[in-house]
Amino acid sequence: MITSREDIRNVAIIAHVDHGKTTLVDEMLKQSGIFRENQEVAERVMDSNDIERERGITILSKNTAVTYNGVKINIVDTPGHADFGGEVERVLKMVNGVILVVDAFEGPMPQTKFVTKKALELNLPLIVCINKIDRPEARSEEVIDEVLELLLELDADDDQLDCPFVFASAKSGIAALDLADEFVDMKPLFETIIDHIPAPTGDPEAETQVLISTIDYNEYVGRIGVGKVDNGSIKVNQDCVIVNAHEPDKCEKVKISKLYEFDGLNKVEVKEAGIGSIVAISGISDIHIGDTLCSPENPQAIPFQKISEPTISMNFIVNDSPLAGREGKFVTSRHLRDRLFRELNTDVSLRVEETEDADSFKVSGRGELHLSVLIENMRREGYEFAVSKAEVLYKRDERGKLLEPMEVAVIDVPEEFSGTIIDKLSQRKGELQNMSVSNNGQSRLEFSIPSRGLIGYRGEFLTDTKGTGIINTLFDGYGPYKGDIQYRKQGSLIAYESGETITYGLFAAQERGTLFVGPGEKVYGGMVVGQNGKTDDIEINVCKTKKLTNTRASGADDALKLTPPKILSLEQALEFIDTDELLEITPENIRIRKKILDPTMRMRAKRNAGSNVKDK
Repeated sequence: MITSREDIRNVAIIAHVDHGKTTLVDEMLKQSGIFRENQEVAERVMDSNDIERERGITILSKNTAVTYNGVKINIVDTPGHADFGGEVERVLKMVNGVILVVDAFEGPMPQTKFVTKKALELNLPLIVCINKIDRPEARSEEVIDEVLELLLELDADDDQLDCPFVFASAKSGIAALDLADEFVDMKPLFETIIDHIPAPTGDPEAETQVLISTIDYNEYVGRIGVGKVDNGSIKVNQDCVIVNAHEPDKCEKVKISKLYEFDGLNKVEVKEAGIGSIVAISGISDIHIGDTLCSPENPQAIPFQKISEPTISMNFIVNDSPLAGREGKFVTSRHLRDRLFRELNTDVSLRVEETEDADSFKVSGRGELHLSVLIENMRREGYEFAVSKAEVLYKRDERGKLLEPMEVAVIDVPEEFSGTIIDKLSQRKGELQNMSVSNNGQSRLEFSIPSRGLIGYRGEFLTDTKGTGIINTLFDGYGPYKGDIQYRKQGSLIAYESGETITYGLFAAQERGTLFVGPGEKVYGGMVVGQNGKTDDIEINVCKTKKLTNTRASGADDALKLTPPKILSLEQALEFIDTDELLEITPENIRIRKKILDPTMRMRAKRNAGSNVKDK
């Protein structure tokens, strides 16, 4: 018999990047009494990983739970960035409703649309939380209309359109149901969750059914499956079978060795859990997202939406440069292979394929940010390797016509820069779909553009808008191939020989363009040490010393003034490299190099490539 668990609410917090989801969860944890009064609590406590803290973004969805008036509220904090959309899609299967957080100034943004669409497709009830109402430029009333317009555009039903609105400042820890009300604490939000998010339902007498929606990973216990108990109950030492809606032949016998529920930021061991509970299960080595744990008597898989496919790939290659193996702890192909395949334990949007070359692996993901976070994590763990330029993954339709991934790019810039942006994106095969200008002189431009047109563009975009522009992108399916795009207008400055850079050689080289290296740095022949002001690649000798003579000019060397080198971040370097270049990644350095280090071989390969193009 289907009953509901009134003492539980399962809710996901969804929003565009930087609209305040994680800060809102912080306040809900604090005001529910999870922390002791004298306990030191870090800001954005849910962003536990170093990269999440540094970049101020959520990468992995996190589970937590608070208790309010005797009701346990299981909260899932989800990423807001399009590259981590795979995380959002699957956790929505665990919850019975969502809190949609919208910035009171920015209003609904591209990712707001993406996450809301996913929630509406699953018929989940919404609570809209207009956050950051204390921003000086907040326009809460207009944002309400914009949210309702978005819901209409996404074909929301009457119940979803009639969703409650809560106004909040997550940073200050206050909320109210009306802008005219007094703002004191988060109580109005807690009460709205209990009143409007339905209690989970299921049949407590039925056979066990638990759908695994997230995988956690721990060095000590291995894979941990996280999911909601849909029917029956689950107990420690219970015999179960694993089945999967997308793999009809799968039927694996397992035993539940450890069972946890969430309480605040901790996992608490329990002996048994009933319908509606969100549980973590450890001790099953071969558990995957989309698996259903069932009683052996009646193994019924719960339908599960397939994760969106990757759109971009790059090759991860064993480092073979002249400086290889000097700075990393893990440098062999076995190390690289094990680490990449281990990443698949937790990241379902990632694909790793072995290639014909045993030292190279094709890694595919949802975007440049998705792959750059993996690269940065590996670098910090002591891995040394090289990566190629990101390339998009093409498909062919039934008639054999080439298709490529397309994106919607929404750009907010001061009006004076809009002409430059339209010109630049048109060169990258972008088509302007919409343009509007607000009262404060801000332009909003909406483009349809191939994903490859955005590869390497963000750095240029910040330069063109003097750091004032905001670009948001969203995957928009596959469309017909748009033609060739030239990624880079300028060539590279390439080191001619191996050695250590000398001021005298750098001084002569800096007239040719922008240098990436300063004096006293190790370089090798074929390494890219700067960007040429013109389109061609040039070889330069940055290790060149001054020829000594018998006569000595007083103070001649003092006059050599070097321009400080441009130090590229990982993202900037990934954007900069061209298709014939690699990025050498070590725990201590990031170096750009040509794939073919030998200049003669490089020229021959370039000539051959040119003649192949003519033959086509």
